Amino acid sequence: MESSSEGVARVGDGGVVEDPARTEASAPEAVVPGAVAQETVVPETVTTAVAAIAPASLSPSRAGDFMQCPLLYRFRVIDRLPEKPSPAATKGTLVHAVLERLFDAPAAERTAPRAKSLIPGQWDRLRETRPEVVELFADDPEGERLAGWLVEAERLVERWFTLEDPTRLEPAERELFVEAELDSGLRLRGIIDRVDVAPSGEVRIVDYKTGKAPRPEYAEGALFQMKFYALVVWRLKNVVPRRLQLVYLGSGDVLTYDPVLADLERVERKLLALWDAIRLATQTGEWRPRPTKLCGWCDHQAHCPEFGGTPPPYPLPVTLPVRAAESEGGAQGRMGPG
Repeated sequence: MESSSEGVARVGDGGVVEDPARTEASAPEAVVPGAVAQETVVPETVTTAVAAIAPASLSPSRAGDFMQCPLLYRFRVIDRLPEKPSPAATKGTLVHAVLERLFDAPAAERTAPRAKSLIPGQWDRLRETRPEVVELFADDPEGERLAGWLVEAERLVERWFTLEDPTRLEPAERELFVEAELDSGLRLRGIIDRVDVAPSGEVRIVDYKTGKAPRPEYAEGALFQMKFYALVVWRLKNVVPRRLQLVYLGSGDVLTYDPVLADLERVERKLLALWDAIRLATQTGEWRPRPTKLCGWCDHQAHCPEFGGTPPPYPLPVTLPVRAAESEGGAQGRMGPG
């Protein structure tokens, strides 16, 4: 799990676009600071064409989006098109919250029954913080589907106890936000599910997955996120994590990998190349779709040329009152603070 802001500005965001899965409220619409603008003045308004700013940061999810499909990245980061909550992703969020909260209890009390007892409260909390998830069961007046869905969450939580023993674990960090800036200026950020630190100082990064473990030929792709986190930890602490561990609750598998410095250097080079490609697409507006089998699960088919759709205008035009436009720094040229 993670949250990110990719640093690509779009109209209405006040500068930085957040991860759509865990976003904060957008700022009121305004001219994006630092954007190049061309304006046409009419008696009462100014129409401004605002170009997106090159990205300043990457998270594992958004990097994965661009590698999967550049147009998907644009839809999520620049256009911020709405996406419906999915039962699987919401269940993952719920289970993560339960496993995080379980470690608030003393070691001897971290049992499967206690963990399952946390599910109703965490589900209530999730509905309060993300009201859109209520839509998942809007057509379930008797609550039958919801009850089955909660039972599935219980099974995932129970399975975790067959893979790890929380009574023997004392995480150094849970849901840890990390951010590091590379020499190039690119910021890498994300949220690590759990960080364990041994008495010897060795670091283990752990991530929970509520799906099934990938086939061996796809293991490298699954480890990309973990190597990303390891790179950030190395850049922050000058320590290469001893172990990366993916815990797959859906299938009861644990995938581990012990990275070396050369791994992290390769990931850094890959991310820099990815960053250059995203910046180029931002400047040119060339966000090409990359059709795969995953397209069937995409919420944005109505806007995708591969399905006969039309993407939103790029860049987006904005109409502002004259006084508001003048307060942003003048009628022409580069707009921004100062």
